[in-house]
Amino acid sequence: MHISIIQSKNDLNKFIELPFQFYKNDPVWVPPLLIELKAQFNFRRNPTLLHLEYELFLLYEGDTIIGRIAAFIDTIALEFWKEPIGFFGYYECIDNLMASKLLLDTAANSLRKRGIKKMRGPWTFVSQEWGLVLEGFTPSPTVMAPYNRPYYNDHLKKYGLEKIKDLLCYYISAQEGYKIPERILNLTDNVARRYGIKVRRIEMKNYEQEVASVVEISNISLIENWGYTPVTKDEADAMARDLKSVIQPNAVLFAEDQSGKPIGFIIAIPDINLILKNLNGKLLPFGWVKLLYGIPRLRHYRIFALAVIPEYQGKGIDSLIYRALYESLYTEDIWLEINYVLEDNFPMNNAIQKLDAKPLRRYRIYERSIG
Repeated sequence: MHISIIQSKNDLNKFIELPFQFYKNDPVWVPPLLIELKAQFNFRRNPTLLHLEYELFLLYEGDTIIGRIAAFIDTIALEFWKEPIGFFGYYECIDNLMASKLLLDTAANSLRKRGIKKMRGPWTFVSQEWGLVLEGFTPSPTVMAPYNRPYYNDHLKKYGLEKIKDLLCYYISAQEGYKIPERILNLTDNVARRYGIKVRRIEMKNYEQEVASVVEISNISLIENWGYTPVTKDEADAMARDLKSVIQPNAVLFAEDQSGKPIGFIIAIPDINLILKNLNGKLLPFGWVKLLYGIPRLRHYRIFALAVIPEYQGKGIDSLIYRALYESLYTEDIWLEINYVLEDNFPMNNAIQKLDAKPLRRYRIYERSIG
């Protein structure tokens, strides 16, 4: 076995396309769009790369690729956290502990030479795609969510990586008879009256201004969250651009106070993985048509983000927004996946559990000292 560092466009394509080989016979895996995968490694499409230093590696046995890994630092994270933490990600490997150790050693050595003392992951170059699936390998992953083979967790643990954080996912399904509990209806009615809160849909004609509100609220309300780093303007613009063709106006809501100031928001994304599953990563010749006509008909959504500014936290505003989203999207077959919530975000987990949402998945992020 030998490691090869990515140095050419051809090597990069091999790195990106490896999961298509690894999971081609896995009925649960959803092939992402290749054009979007390649965009993650393109500075013009992914401005996060502007504050990363990274190396990509492939593991070969003879002429056969049997694994891959990325090692990288985020200069914004280093400055914001004030800790020498680096990342590994894009981990794929055959079920062989020697192969796994070689990949992880390579990532650790890459980080050490940059002065890093702790290695954390799996992490990616894309917001919100963190961790390994630990529980809940079925149903298929929702849009912008990771998927892996169960034995990957064993690989990381046997290397000495330990749990640093779990991320929890929940779901609600009208087909399974879900109804918003009466106590939540009464609570949110009272919250709306007491604080004069109104919930409205995103105004697509003012899209740039609405995006600015999302970024402002996020940077104020999530600053204390584990793993948070400030969102740059370029990153916000790129995310707004990428989501604009996918989001549905009734799935992006703002909560406003009596003066009309946005004090919270929720974003739910149609689960385009239900369409992508049969496209094998390609938009041509007819994939784009299936997406264009399929997205408005989707009834499965991922709740991608929710935030409430600090002065309104703990007042039931999150429950009010959840309720408004469910009512906005409601059909007899609506499915909402709340993906994800930090395991120790007790107020958010408590609010979700009071909504009678059911547990669905658990992701785990690992860390190890390499100093």
